[in-house]
Formats: sequence, C-alpha cells, structure tokens
Amino acid sequence: MDVALAIDIGGTKLAVGLVTRAGDLIDREMHRIDHRDTADELFDELARLVRSQLGRATERHGAQVRVCGIGSAGPITTNAELVSPLNVPAWRDFPLRSRIADLAGVPVFGDGDAKALALAEGWLGAAKGVDNFIAMVVSTGVGGGIVLNGELLEGATGNAGHVGHIIVEPNGRRCACGGRGCLEAEASGPAIEAITGRPPTEPTYETMQRAGRLVGRGIASVCNLLDLRLAVVGGSVAIGFGATFFNAAQRTLDELCGIEFAKGARIVPARLADEGPLIGAAAVGWRGLNRSAR
Repeated sequence: MDVALAIDIGGTKLAVGLVTRAGDLIDREMHRIDHRDTADELFDELARLVRSQLGRATERHGAQVRVCGIGSAGPITTNAELVSPLNVPAWRDFPLRSRIADLAGVPVFGDGDAKALALAEGWLGAAKGVDNFIAMVVSTGVGGGIVLNGELLEGATGNAGHVGHIIVEPNGRRCACGGRGCLEAEASGPAIEAITGRPPTEPTYETMQRAGRLVGRGIASVCNLLDLRLAVVGGSVAIGFGATFFNAAQRTLDELCGIEFAKGARIVPARLADEGPLIGAAAVGWRGLNRSAR
C-alpha cells in the first residue's frame, strides 16, 4: 500500500499523518506548539513526529511512503520553500520544505493550509463535484483557498485566497499582517478572546453571531468578485460555534449577494472536519507527485 506523509502546520499545533491514495487517514500524531520554542526547537518536535510516522508506516501498516505533502499556515513562498505563519513567530522565512525533504527522503510538495483544505473538500468533502468554490479555515487564523473552473488559484507567490485579510471592519482592530479590520483580526480565535475576554471555547450567543456575520461579509465580497456559489468553512471556531455561526453567516451572505449571479450562494460546514487538514496536505503531495510524473 502506498501512502503520503501528510504534515499540517497550524497556529497552535503540528500534526503529521499517513493518507492513502484513496484519501483514507490511517494514522496521525499531534504536538501542541509552545510559542516559547525557538525555530529549531519547534522543528525538532516536528521532526520527531515525522520520524514516528515514517516508522509506523512500515511497522504498523505495512505501507510505503511515496510522497510528503505539507499544508502550512501562511504567508508562504511557492511550494512552502519558506514559511512565515503569522501565529508562529519563531518561524520567519523558515526553510520548511528542504528541511522536511532531508528528513523524509521522498519528494516533498507544500502549499497553504487553507488551499490544502480546498483540495481535500473538493476531492472527498462538501465541494466534491463542484468546479467553483472557496474553502475557508476559521481557527487560530483565518485562511482560504479558491477553486475556479476546477483549478486551485495560486497567485504570484502561491498565497491566493487569503480571505482572512479582507477588511470587514473599517478602522477595526490591528492585524498581525499590519492591516486594520481584517477578518482574521476580528473573527479568529485569538481575536475573539482579545475582544471578549473569553476563550472561543466559551462563547456567548452574540459572539457566535458576530463571528458568523463577519465571515459572511468576507465571503460575500469573494462571491461577488469571483462568481462563486459555494463556500465551505471549517476550523475550530467555525465548527465549534456550530449552527448559530453558520446561520448568521448565511443571513449576511443573503443580504450582501444581491447581484444576480451571486444570489443563492451557500455557506456550508466542511465535511471532513478534524481529518481535513491532513487529507488536504496529502492531496498537495499526491497532486505534486502526479504533476512531476507528466
């Protein structure tokens, strides 16, 4: 059995797993990020997970690792050669792809974590069979990946789809990117805690509604701009806030998508839930391997 080594770099955790060509996640391990760690200390923890999963592939599953896929919070450079996750200050222009390639000994391909989620949801999830959609993560950060005419948008540096930095509150809170009023600065987990004084795991009804409205506002801008009818939203904040969040987001989308081609646009929860980020990372790897074989 062939598997991909899948690596997900988030704002609060590192996860590594094994994913088959059919998209089955057969193993995974996770490490909570200690933001006091240096760049090398953090990579050492990631390397520990990678070595463990490489060992489990053969010893526990009788599998052969053929490729490694990385989904990383951004910004990143093309193919995740350098990563600078806004919520992981220890890594600024960190050479992630080459360090993983030296460790894993297989071809390594990387992309943004929300773009990886878009690949996963289009492959096996809520956007399966849909050629035009946006996938979003609302968690420690807010990211996105956009599929147009069946192709994942890349952009000049591979960072297309960063919906977290659409302005949803003019003159709002300062964002880690340097802007003000970005969706990430208003509706991410850390932003919600800073605004309310409560962790996002203990939200009020108004907090869940406000986050949904702001996400709906950001999605409406994208749908109106790019002629989209579907937004797939995952991440711990969105999924944790549940129906209250999604209902508020949909109402806002209905109010703001008045142009004929955007009417009826839908916001739905990501179907792959906790498995999505690693399945998406694997999808990045399988896609890269397939392209290199052409």
